[in-house]
Amino acid sequence: MSFPCIFSSSSLKAVGLIPTGAIDAGYRLFDCAAVYGNEDRIGKVFQDAFAKGKVKREELFVMTKVWNDMHGKGDVLISCAKSLKDLQLDYVDIFFVHWPFRNYHEPGASGDYRHPDSKPFNVDEYMETWRQCERLVDMGLTRFIGMSNMTIPKLEAVLPQCRIKPVAIEMELHPSFQQPELFEYCVARDIQPIGFCPIGSPTRPDRDKTENDITDIEMPELVEIAKAHNVHPAIICIKWAVQRGQIPIPFSVKENEYVSNLKCVTEDPLSDEEMAIIKKLDQNNRLIKGQVFLWEGAKGWEDLWDVDGTITK
Repeated sequence: MSFPCIFSSSSLKAVGLIPTGAIDAGYRLFDCAAVYGNEDRIGKVFQDAFAKGKVKREELFVMTKVWNDMHGKGDVLISCAKSLKDLQLDYVDIFFVHWPFRNYHEPGASGDYRHPDSKPFNVDEYMETWRQCERLVDMGLTRFIGMSNMTIPKLEAVLPQCRIKPVAIEMELHPSFQQPELFEYCVARDIQPIGFCPIGSPTRPDRDKTENDITDIEMPELVEIAKAHNVHPAIICIKWAVQRGQIPIPFSVKENEYVSNLKCVTEDPLSDEEMAIIKKLDQNNRLIKGQVFLWEGAKGWEDLWDVDGTITK
């Protein structure tokens, strides 16, 4: 399947204006989620666009996600129904499992927060959640289903049990964190990689920042390539993502930026040499570490990501 250009709805404050401008600019894919807390306002924007003839429902590609506190039996349907009501849609195009566990954190929690009920990834619990997602497809409430924040060991454990395979997987992807093994794993199985933090997430929460983090848009090689194209380094990150074959999820509240993000993928492509330079910039620089989802006794955020090649127990 093919994907249109994508626009992130996360943390939108001027949400009534920005999606309207994005639709006018040509965006057709909107990345939403229950936890963002703004789907009701986005739904009003969609309905206004439909009423004014700006776009038809079938021309939009709308994605949403179930949050960690709604993985229990029957909860996924409730979450989907709430999202559909808020978005004022009869169906979404992809319904994602936002994180692969039921671990919950209080809004604004610090990096050392540990919920007493948090625990390591559990295959049986995940499959209970996934089977509910499969039923959403059967019911016509979503066209496809997807996963997010997964690892190869987790995928190896759950994919053989899936009646309906994920059409896409959302993961952190940017020049300093390219996840080549996971990327190729997905591509080899006809699963579309969708990359969040495409420019390195300079505005991520402080709890996710560590002193060794790399700022992609300040990397000298990216700056030089950007100068050669007379654009901001962030634009080079978006170009690289699209040419690599992943779908980037850029976020901006400024019209000139989200228009530029869309325009840049249709003109002045990066050369093979430039793509090769960026390929060498990968430094395994994970920025969204997920510490708030850890459990008591966990050694560190690495436990969430199975860095030793096995599922952490």
